[in-house]
Amino acid sequence: MTTTLLQINTSLFSENGQSSKLAQDYVEAWRTRHPQGRVIVRDLATNPLPHLTAERFQAFLAKPEARTPEQRAIVAESDALIDELKAADQIVLGLPMYNFGIPSTLKAWIDHVARAGVTFRYTANGPEGLVADRKLTVLAARGGRYAGTPKDTQSGYVRDFFNFIGIRDIDFVYAEGMALDESTRREALDAAHSRIDKLAA
Repeated sequence: MTTTLLQINTSLFSENGQSSKLAQDYVEAWRTRHPQGRVIVRDLATNPLPHLTAERFQAFLAKPEARTPEQRAIVAESDALIDELKAADQIVLGLPMYNFGIPSTLKAWIDHVARAGVTFRYTANGPEGLVADRKLTVLAARGGRYAGTPKDTQSGYVRDFFNFIGIRDIDFVYAEGMALDESTRREALDAAHSRIDKLAA
């Protein structure tokens, strides 16, 4: 059976962003181990998603048979994102830090993927994720040093969301201090590449 990897780039610089380059390094290492594998690329800079609106949310809530043509188009866009996610055995997420948070394009992706009854469901014992048995690797590139501090609002949020939809096998690779000086930048990239080589199984 063909193994599939979903690469999600969230840098506003598209494939030229440092987090995207790290994600691509992961993909290349993964390809050496899975020469017959398939890679799906979702670049949120070149193909940004609309932010969630009341209109789009109502389209998700409407019964399929009652949806208008406009609502069906909105749901189809969301369904395509979810199909990519469900088709993947592994996910690699390029994640820059902007103003202490995740890129707004990633938040829009999350808002289109989080669908009750599709990627999660509510039960008597609480919410249950419906997208389990997948591995997520997060390549987090940052200008300063934030991992392990209260200012790292990204890691917990990303982990909580993917746990919520059922993905619990998550690794974070940090490349921090990228804007401090060249020596720090090089050390951060070397450390990140070392971890990528170990994780891209």
